[in-house]
Amino acid sequence: MINSYKFIFSWVLISVLMISAFAQSDSFIIKKLSKKADVILTGKVTKKESSWNTAKTRIYTKATVQVDELLKGNNSQNYVEIIYPGGEVGDVGELYTHMPKFDKDEEVLVFLKQDKKTSAYKVLNGEAGKITVQEDAKTKEKVTSSNLRIKDLKAQIKGFIHEQ
Repeated sequence: MINSYKFIFSWVLISVLMISAFAQSDSFIIKKLSKKADVILTGKVTKKESSWNTAKTRIYTKATVQVDELLKGNNSQNYVEIIYPGGEVGDVGELYTHMPKFDKDEEVLVFLKQDKKTSAYKVLNGEAGKITVQEDAKTKEKVTSSNLRIKDLKAQIKGFIHEQ
């Protein structure tokens, strides 16, 4: 019986430590993204359009996001266009792993970097720089897929920005 309690205690302790480590890891990633991003915003995808590059060797998609709240950066318009590799043109599709994908009417929180050559926005750090926002069925609050409240995440991001 004592061995059972030791096992259960050990298992609980390891679980708590792992959860804590993952939470710190997520916080570290959010802090890193917050500091490196040119623009951080929440909004809704209103349009998504894929096309070939000029040499017809790659497909890129442009997602238009209606800005709900600007957390960092300057954007005089109420929307932003985000370019990312991949998409479908006719019956040809390209898919890139670890790259964000956007869907029409999807609510998002994004960390963006502006391309110096084209001034287009790209998601910072691949899929880690895009967080899908959804409504919790019970509380009706906006949350992430890991059930973190968006208002708490935005407060955390603003705190990291003010540290700079």
